[in-house]
Amino acid sequence: MRRFKQKGEEGLRDESRKPYSSPHKVSHDIEQKVLEARKKTGYGRKRLAWYLTREKGLTLSPNTIRHILNRYGFKGKRKPRKVFYPAHWTWEIENPFSLAQVDTKDILDKGTLGTKLWTHMVKKKLPRYQWTFCEGKTRLRFLAFSKELSLANGLCFTFLIMHWLKRYGISSEVIWQTDWGEEFGGSNPEKLAMLDEKYYHPLGAHLTRIPKGRKAYNGRVERSHRSDDEEFYIPFLLDIQDRKQFLDKASGWEYFYNLVRPHYGKDMNGKPPFEKLRRMGYALPEEFALFPPVILDTISAD
Repeated sequence: MRRFKQKGEEGLRDESRKPYSSPHKVSHDIEQKVLEARKKTGYGRKRLAWYLTREKGLTLSPNTIRHILNRYGFKGKRKPRKVFYPAHWTWEIENPFSLAQVDTKDILDKGTLGTKLWTHMVKKKLPRYQWTFCEGKTRLRFLAFSKELSLANGLCFTFLIMHWLKRYGISSEVIWQTDWGEEFGGSNPEKLAMLDEKYYHPLGAHLTRIPKGRKAYNGRVERSHRSDDEEFYIPFLLDIQDRKQFLDKASGWEYFYNLVRPHYGKDMNGKPPFEKLRRMGYALPEEFALFPPVILDTISAD
């Protein structure tokens, strides 16, 4: 009201909010030294703070450096990261072994197993991680196990599965659809492209990623892990005393899952995965559905 009385409508315009004094503002000379260091090194604010302290004897906080750079137009915009290969829904795929949903499962989950089973697993030094290859169309699964999650184990699992498929005459390209775990290459698009070209393509595979936070793309393998807990680990873990027994039981579970257990998901109609596969025209022996579960760590090291 005071400005309106003094200046009329002109007095209603927004005025600068700049403070009348800035006693802690760095001097123009210091700002220039920050800008020169930025142009010379290309460092971000944290590394610039370290560089200026070491080389120029200037102690400035990273936030102060950020404000200086912003005032002079150094926004530090990053190039948008490339998007890796798009994910696929199973209903988009017509033929078996075109798409596989691949994932790992941390078996040693105390919330799921309970204290007694969890303690038993630790004492018996049983493998902690399950590796699951789930064929998208029929839900046929192949399993392996490991003590650690590592890229070496992930590549070993890929080699074993793809050679198993080739052994039985399946030569079509298989899309390996995984999450963003480091055991499958992590999230760097350049690294993923290298892995796909160097390791997956020669095996007749193609590496893809589900969108982050969209586990529904891998819903069939995710759902199968719940069956692992309810029908395998919780009922049978206490009977397993060593790794050999563990692998024997896992072989029996794989047999039951692929050849006996009825499935009632979309288009399954109560049929086991192997029967579904045969009805789709694949004249394969039962042995095909019995990929031998192994512990990956020693194989990948060799």
